[in-house]
Amino acid sequence: MTASEDTVETKTRGRSWRDVDLRAVAPFAALALLLIVGALVNPNFIGINNLANVATRSAFIAIIAVGATFVISSGDLDLSVGSMVAFVASIMIIFMNSGAIADPGLMLAAAIVLTMVIGGACGLANGLITTVGKIEPFIATLGTMGIYRGLTTWLSQGGAITLREPELQALYRPAYFGYILGVPVPIVVILVVTAIAAFILYRTRYGRHVVAVGSNADVARYSGIPVNRVRTIAFVIQGLCVAIAVLLYVPRLGSTSATTGILWELQAITAVVVGGTALKGGAGRVWGTICGAFILELVGNIMLLSNFISEYLIGAIQGAIIIIAMLVQRSLVRKS
Repeated sequence: MTASEDTVETKTRGRSWRDVDLRAVAPFAALALLLIVGALVNPNFIGINNLANVATRSAFIAIIAVGATFVISSGDLDLSVGSMVAFVASIMIIFMNSGAIADPGLMLAAAIVLTMVIGGACGLANGLITTVGKIEPFIATLGTMGIYRGLTTWLSQGGAITLREPELQALYRPAYFGYILGVPVPIVVILVVTAIAAFILYRTRYGRHVVAVGSNADVARYSGIPVNRVRTIAFVIQGLCVAIAVLLYVPRLGSTSATTGILWELQAITAVVVGGTALKGGAGRVWGTICGAFILELVGNIMLLSNFISEYLIGAIQGAIIIIAMLVQRSLVRKS
């Protein structure tokens, strides 16, 4: 064997272990460990029906977290997503109750389009306030969080807004409770949304720009990247993901109120961080985010199926998870 061949073989052997991104692998290892723990706690946990129910219930947070992956990867943060869900859902139900279109099918189609437009507009507002207004995203979205929540309270007069049309309810119900080739519709939506998001983030120029802006906005700007446009579009993507989550949420309960979506921003950010995306920006992992959302729902499911910890501590456990995830991320960065 020549010296050059020996060098190539050595590099190949080293690449197989040393170049493994532990931050990308860690969420899936944690998910596998959680599945084992759940199976030990309760044999029913590992059943197909239970896991399918867990995945279905995680759809709202998972889809919202996909949008949050773009925002966080670009170096920003959106705290308004929970309030945005309540506001967009309120507008959608009020429109469907208005009877503006007699045909139920056309009404539902128009409501879906309206929901996507309102969600995108809310995201655009967050983006413009942050970039054009030059306000820190934490403060900007904290403000819009109050605005969306307040508007929802005003629209509902402090109560609930319920879908009243029976025909629309029956027509819309399969959007959450239906199946496609034996797979629950919310799971199919998660997979489709995530696949599209992964393609955008990993295979397009815009995705590369998102990572570049999150890594160092000044360097990206000097490189000719339109930083403000990239950040604003990330917020719009977040708004569209919120709208998609609303499209699944409304047929599930058929109503919304000012309390809808409370603390969903915490769960979405936790899913993103647990999934391996750097909170400071510059690295986005869409599939890891979905894994993080599943982990959060599985933790709650295990707590419900066991008697070890009260189900009322789910919020506290989720808060602890995001702190632990940040500590793990920091330790992995130091080792790399």
